[in-house]
Amino acid sequence: MKSASTMFLNRKRHWVAFIVAAVVALLLYLGPLTYLLSVALQTPAQFLNNPVSFPHPIRLFNFVDAWNQATMGTYFFNSIIYTFFSTAISLLFAALLAFPVSRRYIRGSQIIYTLFLAGMFLPVGLVPLFIESRLLDLYNNRLGYIILHLQYGLTFGFFIFVGYFRTIPVELDESAAIDGCGYFHYIWRILIPLIRPALATVGIYVAINVWNDLIGPVVFLASNSLYPLTRGLYTFYGSNQSDWTLLAAGVFIVAAPLIIAFVFLQRYLIAGAVAGSLKS
Repeated sequence: MKSASTMFLNRKRHWVAFIVAAVVALLLYLGPLTYLLSVALQTPAQFLNNPVSFPHPIRLFNFVDAWNQATMGTYFFNSIIYTFFSTAISLLFAALLAFPVSRRYIRGSQIIYTLFLAGMFLPVGLVPLFIESRLLDLYNNRLGYIILHLQYGLTFGFFIFVGYFRTIPVELDESAAIDGCGYFHYIWRILIPLIRPALATVGIYVAINVWNDLIGPVVFLASNSLYPLTRGLYTFYGSNQSDWTLLAAGVFIVAAPLIIAFVFLQRYLIAGAVAGSLKS
C-alpha cells in the first residue's frame, strides 16, 4: 500500500509541476501579445492615464486608422508576394536537392550535406550581397528581394528534408522505377504528400523570417512602393512616435497573419521537426 500511495503522490506532483510550467509558459508567450492587443484597443487618453487598464470603451478604429495612415494595403501586398514566392521556391529547391543527397544518388552527397549544415551557422554577408545585387541589377526590385531570401529555406529546409527522406523506405523508389514513374513525377505525386509535416515546419520558418525581416528591405529596397510591412511599419513609427495605441494596432496587424498561420499549422511543426532530426 505504501508503494502504491507513493507512486500516486509522485504522479500527482508531476502533473502539478507540468500544469504550473504550462501556465508559466502560456503567460510568457501570450502575456505580451495580450497586452499589445489591449493597448491597440484603447484610446490615447486612456493609455496615457492608465497603460495597464482594460480597454473601455473598446476602440476598433485604431486598426482602421493604422491601416489607412500607414498605407498598409500596398505593404501588405508586397509582404504576401515576398513571403509566398520566397517560401514556395526555397521549399521546392530544397526538396529537389535533399532527395538525391539523402539517397546518395549523386557523388559527393556527404560533402554537400556537410556544406549545407555548415551554412546554417555562418552569418549572412550583407555587404557582399549588396554589391552582388547591384552588379546583377537585382537591387531595389521584387525579383532580387525574393532571391535574397531563398537562403532561409535552402539551408534549414535541406537539413530537415534530408532527415525526413531517410525515414521513407528505399523500396518505394525501386517500386516507382519498376512501374515507370518519372523522377520529377515521383517526387511531386508521391514524396511531397509524404513530407507535408516537414514542408509545414520549414514553410513556417521561412515565412516568419521573410515576413519579419527589417534589415533586408532597409538595405536592398529603396522605393516606398516596394516596401514590405515591416519597413512600412518602421516608417509609420517615425511619424507617429507619440501615438502608442495606433502603433500597437499597426504591430498587431503585422503579426496577425503569422499568428493565424501558426494556429492552423502547429500540429505539423513538431512532427516535422522531430522526424527530420531522427536520422539526420
